[in-house]
Amino acid sequence: MHNTSTDNPYPSPTLAEAQHMVDHWIRTIGVRYFSELTNMACLTEEVGELARVMARRYGDQSFKQGETCNLGEEMADVLWVLLCLANQTGTDLTQAFMQSMEKKTKRDRDRHRLNPKLTP
Repeated sequence: MHNTSTDNPYPSPTLAEAQHMVDHWIRTIGVRYFSELTNMACLTEEVGELARVMARRYGDQSFKQGETCNLGEEMADVLWVLLCLANQTGTDLTQAFMQSMEKKTKRDRDRHRLNPKLTP
């Protein structure tokens, strides 16, 4: 694991290490995974919580009394459940991410650069 700080017990993991860390936590502390469908519902819930923070920080809504701008925490919650789903379905996220990068690079090599909406 990549160690960036002696104070942090979970420093800068790779995607594969993050998948392993979540799996280890689930098996030793979390008892077992929720079903895939339950975790999909949890992922949707976490994305909604992230959307709420985004709407308040970057959109037209304001934070209610007692709410905080915990953007990183909400993103990490989304990532956690996504890692659970990857583990449950046997998905290697590192491999899937690299395939996605290759696909997007081939498909969009010039697409965004030639889009007049994106150029100054």
